Amino acid sequence: MDSAGQDINLNSPNKGQLPDFMIDVPVGPGVAAQTPAVEQGLTEAEEEELRTELAKVEEEIITLRQVLSAKERHCGELKRRLGLSALGELKQNLSKSWHDVQVSNAYKKTQETLSQAGQKTSAALSTMGSAISRKLGDMRNSATFKSFEDRVGIIKSKVVGGNENGSDSFPGHADPPLPDHAPF
Repeated sequence: MDSAGQDINLNSPNKGQLPDFMIDVPVGPGVAAQTPAVEQGLTEAEEEELRTELAKVEEEIITLRQVLSAKERHCGELKRRLGLSALGELKQNLSKSWHDVQVSNAYKKTQETLSQAGQKTSAALSTMGSAISRKLGDMRNSATFKSFEDRVGIIKSKVVGGNENGSDSFPGHADPPLPDHAPF
């Protein structure tokens, strides 16, 4: 197995185990030919001491990986016996994260700013709506609009034509009476 294909899934049963090509890495004298200690200024005794220390450290790493793997299996078994699932943990983590966001200063400031902006926007729209209503009312009461309204009424009566009973040309259909000054 090459390092690119190594299983890095943290829930894998192979987690913590070295790939085959790393288990039997030689640390004997054959390796010394690959990296001459003379070029690095080491004596044979220093080189041997470093190789021994390297072998011990690599052995400790293997042991620690095995211990970690056993601990993780034990942890998984305890969670399973307690009925804890990955979904439950995810929900708990998300709830805690959302709570942390809500109590943060940045969130509080943003919430306050948006609240103020909403209040100001609401007030501005209310004022604008009142102004539009007032202007339309003023326009409705103006002489120009009344003249226009009268002309539209005259044109309607010419287009629709009047029957004796005041209904339009559709039989059985009567126009509802129009108020004198109906709002838009």
